[in-house]
Amino acid sequence: MYDAILAETITVTGHDDDPIEAYAARPMTPGPLGGVVVIHHMPGYDAPSKEITRRFAAEGYAAVCPNLYSREAPGASPDDAAATARARGGVPDERLLGDVAGAAAYLRGLPSSNGRVGVIGYCSGGRQAFLVDASLDVQAAVDCYGAFVAGRPPEGFPLQVEPLLHLTKDLRAPLLGLFGVEDSYPSPEHVAELETELKAHGKPYEFHSYENAGHAFFAVDRPSYRPQAAVDGWSRILTFFGEHL
Repeated sequence: MYDAILAETITVTGHDDDPIEAYAARPMTPGPLGGVVVIHHMPGYDAPSKEITRRFAAEGYAAVCPNLYSREAPGASPDDAAATARARGGVPDERLLGDVAGAAAYLRGLPSSNGRVGVIGYCSGGRQAFLVDASLDVQAAVDCYGAFVAGRPPEGFPLQVEPLLHLTKDLRAPLLGLFGVEDSYPSPEHVAELETELKAHGKPYEFHSYENAGHAFFAVDRPSYRPQAAVDGWSRILTFFGEHL
């Protein structure tokens, strides 16, 4: 079976019609294919985020990861761009939504698209994936240990964000949540608070919390990586997207 993929840096039209850098990967097949917008973690638009994007292409999806820090530090290294973005309080929610909408429009514009798009986010991107689910036309959303959907940032935390629990009633697509029991943001208490709200509003969701795992357990290049949790998490992500995309 022919299984080549195309992966490349592209430009998509983001918030306020700004051209922003993005990384796209897709199978070299005619489709129809579901699409996945990958929202990178707070450390930025980096090699591991691009690797995740290629993984989705290898699994049969067209995927794109927009560089949310394109405006703050064009052409900078991921570490420098992330530091600049943190110093400015992070990515504003309205701008994030415009950038993800542009990435989704790019995916739906591909000749191979089946018109269905999911979103997945890690760390700060998990919170942003929840925001997207409540705000944009997507068919599935995955929150990987997204902080501050429930709960507020501690004093001195660089991101200037507000919790999103009040948007639970507006969720448009099923939500998959993957969390570490040893995480602090979100803590198990934050996860339980979110789950209570989802049940109260009758929203379709699926949560899994992993023992002996904390924040960023998917990050293969960091000490926080937990292979058992990550392998199981990937399996659940692919099953979830397979059902909805």
